[in-house]
Amino acid sequence: MNLSEYALNPALYDELLTASGRARPGLAPLSNFLRRASPHTLALKRDAADLAIKTLGISFTVYSEGANIDRQWPFDIIPRLIQAEEWRRIETGLKQRLSALNLFITDVYNGQQIVKDGIIPADILSSSKDYRPECEGMRPKFDVWAHICGTDLIRDKDGCMYVLEDNLRVPSGVSYMLENRNISKRILPELIERNQVLPMDDYPSRLFDMLCSLSPRPIKSPEVVLLTPGIFNSAYFEHAFLAQRMGVELVEGPDLMVDTDDCVYMKTVQGRSRVDVIYRRIDDQYLDPEAFRADSMLGVPGLMRAWRAGNVALANAPGVGVADDKVVYTYVPDMIRYYLNEAPLLPNVPSYLCSNPEERAFVLNNLPDLVVKPANESGGYGMYIGPRETKRSTREIKQKIEANPRNYMAQPIISLSTVPTLIGDNLEARHVDLRPFILQAKDSYVTAGGLTRVALVKGSLVVNSSQGGGSKDTWVVMDAKKDKD
Repeated sequence: MNLSEYALNPALYDELLTASGRARPGLAPLSNFLRRASPHTLALKRDAADLAIKTLGISFTVYSEGANIDRQWPFDIIPRLIQAEEWRRIETGLKQRLSALNLFITDVYNGQQIVKDGIIPADILSSSKDYRPECEGMRPKFDVWAHICGTDLIRDKDGCMYVLEDNLRVPSGVSYMLENRNISKRILPELIERNQVLPMDDYPSRLFDMLCSLSPRPIKSPEVVLLTPGIFNSAYFEHAFLAQRMGVELVEGPDLMVDTDDCVYMKTVQGRSRVDVIYRRIDDQYLDPEAFRADSMLGVPGLMRAWRAGNVALANAPGVGVADDKVVYTYVPDMIRYYLNEAPLLPNVPSYLCSNPEERAFVLNNLPDLVVKPANESGGYGMYIGPRETKRSTREIKQKIEANPRNYMAQPIISLSTVPTLIGDNLEARHVDLRPFILQAKDSYVTAGGLTRVALVKGSLVVNSSQGGGSKDTWVVMDAKKDKD
């Protein structure tokens, strides 16, 4: 079945076609391709993509019932297109958002003026499980704590892009974004050229330059390393990928040491080598057994001491999780107004805080119509989606909210936009979200597009790869004359 038989749902926003079935402005080349392509042609391209994924070893790990299961990366060959004009607005909004979040984190650990001015309640921060007293008084270089951010965006039925959440601790997925583009170049080269797709290949070099700029030593070639928990981590493919692309050492905790001079050194066959910048992919609590969990075998004893002494840069910095909280998320528009004196360019999804008695009452009385999220879970775990839940799960989430209201927030059901997806031999509409990646140090950079995640199960809103979702290449297409479809 080609695009001529593609079933549009009038209640949803399809990103390729209008309600009348015509291509949206600037997207006609993809629409025309899908109308003309036979099922056999698309099947051949899908087989070529699968072979490339298998040959390149692109995989991810799912933790299931105590076992680590390696799976082939799920990729759909039909790209998701966004016009460059719209993307420029999104890009500016993402930079604005991360700037405000970094100002907030600096404030949180240096006086909490935002609390004193009544913008954010004190108990929101005092009850945060990711607040780190060890970070109090710190001012990292450029006053930037979150150097790498993956912000999740969704498009509602009104066509507007909303921010669903910010991922500031150890955001993942950028390697899959880059590999998706590499596969598209192999199987759809002419279509990429015809659509004038903006490149994203420079991300590893941009990341490396940003990390180098954080060096506490003014030297030409700082020593940058990527710190991984090891091969059993679900994102290890990405850790190895980025280290290789940047040309830096991929290290584990035992490969590093902190000496009596409070500097970090890497153990090499030639002897010790001082480390200037650590791109850490380890959660705070495992980062330094002297400062956090004493039983951690993943971190480096004394690392926080070296960081506080200004002898090593950590990206992202410890303590950023205080802003990577689904409850704190609701205050980001207020942060933008407070710190930047600007109107937010990207709206939040309307949200209800269960810590607020009135909003909690509304949530408890309308659970079947809401999505409820725990403040600090990720990957879609612990999420309650009202219309799909049983009476038993509704009772359970109600009890959890009443027992710990600070840990929950709720949002209305968002009718995620759809894009054509190859399911079997057919093109079918599937829901998507988008995770662009933002870098910030002295300057800011946003990827041209991001990781589009797609819910491969019909009607599902869960896009996470660990729960049955897949991915698509995201094309930001240059403005061109309006093609007639």
